[in-house]
Amino acid sequence: MRHFVESYGCTMNRGEGDRLSRILSSMGHAEAPSAEDAELIVLNTCTVVDTTEKRMVKRMAELRRAGKQVVVTGCMAKAQPNRVAVRLPGSEIIAPEDYGSFRCRMAERYGDCGSAAAPSFGPTETIPIASGCLGACTYCITRLARGRLRSRDPEDIASVFLEMVGSGTEEIMLAGQDTACYGLDIGTDLPSLVRRLLEAPGDYRIRIGMMNPDRLEPVLDGMIDVLRDPRVYTFLHIPVQSGSDRVLERMGRRYTADSFLDMVRRLREELPDISLATDVISGFPGETEEDHRMTLALLEELQADTVNITRFSVRPGTPAASFGDRVPGNVSKDRSAELTEMKSAICLRRNEAMVGHCGSVLVTEHGTPGTVIARTDSYRPVGIEGDHPIGTRLRVTVDGARPTHLTGRPVM
Repeated sequence: MRHFVESYGCTMNRGEGDRLSRILSSMGHAEAPSAEDAELIVLNTCTVVDTTEKRMVKRMAELRRAGKQVVVTGCMAKAQPNRVAVRLPGSEIIAPEDYGSFRCRMAERYGDCGSAAAPSFGPTETIPIASGCLGACTYCITRLARGRLRSRDPEDIASVFLEMVGSGTEEIMLAGQDTACYGLDIGTDLPSLVRRLLEAPGDYRIRIGMMNPDRLEPVLDGMIDVLRDPRVYTFLHIPVQSGSDRVLERMGRRYTADSFLDMVRRLREELPDISLATDVISGFPGETEEDHRMTLALLEELQADTVNITRFSVRPGTPAASFGDRVPGNVSKDRSAELTEMKSAICLRRNEAMVGHCGSVLVTEHGTPGTVIARTDSYRPVGIEGDHPIGTRLRVTVDGARPTHLTGRPVM
């Protein structure tokens, strides 16, 4: 049966989707180039915010009308299985914690030809290193979907990593809900895992996924150490969410704005070229104008290279869903717009400072027609004209800047 895995949401979810696709291929089910060409669709869902959930529901209806066989995985399969069952009656619903039974369940329903073909890997791949987290964020439905931390065995990760590197993969992303807490349930930690992976020879690049500030702090020295290796992108994604300690406490975040900024200062002292990304939630229940101003002030001081701004979205089953002091929608919208205006100005200023720099980049994805997107060693995106294959290394001079990316031209 021709299959297609359609993944939404975070890098972790997409990496798991790739893994499920490889399982189906190993069972003799050929991978189709698109959902339209497939008979079996694995809908790997995300439900992090209300708009994403509505998109998933719409997609379920489309697949049902198209007469596709559908297997639903990802966060909705755990957090909202009843909603899935109503829209796709009779479909397989497999929560992330049950991926160990994925092959058996697929074999029972669709057959297993037992193909012995080795898994194929592309120039960029993702390895999920853990599922779940140790947080208690009051707004987060992903925590309900993924549960407590379950770290993957480091030798299992290393084995897959070696296969990828051996097959020519150039960029490997380590993904999890909170990568900084990797290993705390099995007696190890993230820096130890990265050091283990770096034993593999080759000129690959490792990108470390999102991590929360409170879990980064205990392993900060080790992270600085591994980020010094040229094969690890000098990049971290550390969501701050708010500049107000009062709001952070209500969110269930276990750090203060000052402790977050202290870590940022340390990272920049030790790694001057580091690129930092963060996330901010606008309009969290109870957020005052003063709290909003604190977040603006934090962004001004932080000077992040990337800022993802999200308006608060009520998620069913979370503690924040019962908070009564909601911020009016128009107020939240205005605050989000103000945050976006500030972050765009900051990101443009930081990117403009890169114009004229010359260095090596790795082509990682296709851009707009006739262009590709490459990454610097600090994971800054560079748009380049031309048809350069994914996985190609180029030397470029940065010749332009936008709030979201750099532009560059190849040099000999």
